Amino acid sequence: MEALKGEAEMPVNLTQEDKHEMIDKAKSDIVLCLGDKVLRDVAREATATSMWAKLELLYMTKSLDHRQLLKQQLYLFKMVESKSITEQMMEFIKILDDLANVEVNMEDEDKDLLILCSLPKSFEHFKDIILYGKKGTTTLEEVQAALRTKESTKLKDLKFDESGEGLNVARERSGHRGKGKGKSRSKSKSKGFDKSKL
Repeated sequence: MEALKGEAEMPVNLTQEDKHEMIDKAKSDIVLCLGDKVLRDVAREATATSMWAKLELLYMTKSLDHRQLLKQQLYLFKMVESKSITEQMMEFIKILDDLANVEVNMEDEDKDLLILCSLPKSFEHFKDIILYGKKGTTTLEEVQAALRTKESTKLKDLKFDESGEGLNVARERSGHRGKGKGKSRSKSKSKGFDKSKL
């Protein structure tokens, strides 16, 4: 952190060479932690101090407008059927992290409720079980783990049905398979009858 404050704030017992080494290392550490999009925003900054200041300006501003925008993103967040639930959960967590960075902390109970209410219709039953079927409070981590399990189960069921196995099992249970055999027997009999007539 001393490197981010600039040379003037560094310990006086450090040599000029040590100070430059610390600043370069701090800059490298920041670069390693940034994604490509964010890195483009700060690539022109010469020092770790100016790079950090730019990051704070762009992504950690504590203005009322920025806080309101993040809160709006959180409260209006809705998951869709066409995307992975796990990926969408990560989007939700990122909004929470961004809010925490601007000192907006939410109760765990509210986080749970918001993520459950953002789920698509196919998760209605799951939502009811989590909300009303469990005694005591549920942590956000527990809800995430349960959602991952639920999604992986849904994917397995879908693959099972697409392979045709699920369809065959359903036919056997409903007795369609037996009826099909009966029809084929009657067809073969009728074909035999036709041949004898010729």
